[in-house]
Amino acid sequence: MADTPRPLSPHLQIYKWQVQMLTSILHRATGVVLAVGTLIILWGLLALAGGSEAYARFAACIGSSLGLLVMFGWTWAFAYHLCNGIRHLVQDAGAGYAIAQFVRSSWLSIIGSLVITLLVWAFVLTSGGAA
Repeated sequence: MADTPRPLSPHLQIYKWQVQMLTSILHRATGVVLAVGTLIILWGLLALAGGSEAYARFAACIGSSLGLLVMFGWTWAFAYHLCNGIRHLVQDAGAGYAIAQFVRSSWLSIIGSLVITLLVWAFVLTSGGAA
């Protein structure tokens, strides 16, 4: 058998990072975060059904600094997955495939998710929802 080097497939170290790569990776990662975060939401619902003592323990945990940070991250993951999912639906309809449109919609899904997250948490914090 010949000892010729085989060509290697390009990997992340070869490609130049682009926003399209970032949105693809983030969409997959936020899907995982949503699945894990849903378990926290389920815990809250079970604690609510379990009575005031069980809910007080849940509220103390989720109201801590770490709990609020986790919920902020879950909210962003939800907002990003929603915005990027809508972007994919538009593309499934046949629009937005030109590179300039693709890049613009990628940035719009990232920025839109940040704006939605900040608006949600501004409402939560000003209405006393996190207290």
